[in-house]
Amino acid sequence: MRRISIMLSAVALTVGLTAPAALADEKTGAKTGETTGAKTHDFGQATLTGWASLPAETYVPGSEPSGAAIGAGPFNGIAAPFAGQPVQGFSGIVNRHDGTYDVLSDNGYGNKANSADFLLRVHRVKPDTRTGKVKVLGGFNLTDPYHKVPFALTRADRTLTGADFDVESIVRAYDGTYWMGDEFGPFLLHFSRTGKLLEAPISLKGVQAPENPYLNGGTPNLGSSKGFEGMARSVDGRHLYPLLEGTVTGDTPGDLRFNDFDLKAGKYTGKHWTYRLESAAHAIGDAIAVDKHRFLVIERDGGQGDTAKFKRIYLADTRDRNDDGVMDKTLVADLMNIANPKKLGGFGETFTFPFQTIEDVVLLDDRTLAVLNDNNFPFSTGRTAGKADNNEYITIRLGDRLHADWRAFL
Repeated sequence: MRRISIMLSAVALTVGLTAPAALADEKTGAKTGETTGAKTHDFGQATLTGWASLPAETYVPGSEPSGAAIGAGPFNGIAAPFAGQPVQGFSGIVNRHDGTYDVLSDNGYGNKANSADFLLRVHRVKPDTRTGKVKVLGGFNLTDPYHKVPFALTRADRTLTGADFDVESIVRAYDGTYWMGDEFGPFLLHFSRTGKLLEAPISLKGVQAPENPYLNGGTPNLGSSKGFEGMARSVDGRHLYPLLEGTVTGDTPGDLRFNDFDLKAGKYTGKHWTYRLESAAHAIGDAIAVDKHRFLVIERDGGQGDTAKFKRIYLADTRDRNDDGVMDKTLVADLMNIANPKKLGGFGETFTFPFQTIEDVVLLDDRTLAVLNDNNFPFSTGRTAGKADNNEYITIRLGDRLHADWRAFL
């Protein structure tokens, strides 16, 4: 316990908060930039403070061929199938607090039918904003050696593939194990530190996507691959908050359920909040906790390149201070309008992040976020028309402090 206390104190000092100050913010309910009352203004323009990129054609060394079911292509100049497993589709991130991150690849190539030869994997990466490069240090595949999955899997060796699950969100619990959110069920999946499934997939009662293996001819009430796109861990480590990407049938279009799962009890509490998209045509990309009540949520349109218009990060508050039945939202960063006075990455004074899918956000300090794209290899071309997107890593300084709970940085 002494080691944990030392680590927590160090993190508190790193982010410029003391535990009493952070808890005082939580008790008063104060939001960023205020002492009492509701916040009525956004954070203003964010500033680019770091940029690095991992080339699209990066593969896991010595890995199996992949992409046989997507067609021969070429796709943006890249022929298929690929000689190895691409390091791509970053759909979730965990900060390891040593300059490296665990990043989660999603189901592979976009759907269940074409991703059976894509092995689900967590990669360990190290971005270097001084050189503009991202190193891949290793990682681990997701497996089911203990036969926790009760339905048929693609592979006899029980290595999980993109035809089994579409993993889109990841958190690391305080015990070092990983929880991931899947879109096919939607399911919660609990893995060991080395990617071994520890429990049977946990269903969300009353919600089923078309890919759900328990549908048995029934009618789904969630869109295809519209399950748990984002998932936050509560700052006290007790709860998970998986956020659906799609609207459940019968709910108001554009309203997304932000669910509450009690890790100690091992079940959903039955409670959920509502995150309302600015447009029903939008989607969310990620969600992380700032304190007991507030969460950062990526919201985006489906455009890329010149058609990308709406790529934003909001601060969403479960307290619903205006009593309209949905989470309050404050604009934290417009990713299509980031100041770049130092012209980092070789870009101009206004930097844009014009990718179709932006699915990773992590707190670095009380005013700095790291954000990554999902490059949908080899299909997305947000940065350069006709050229497969790289995996980009950026850091941005916000126009105001978040006043985050110090535990949000663990």
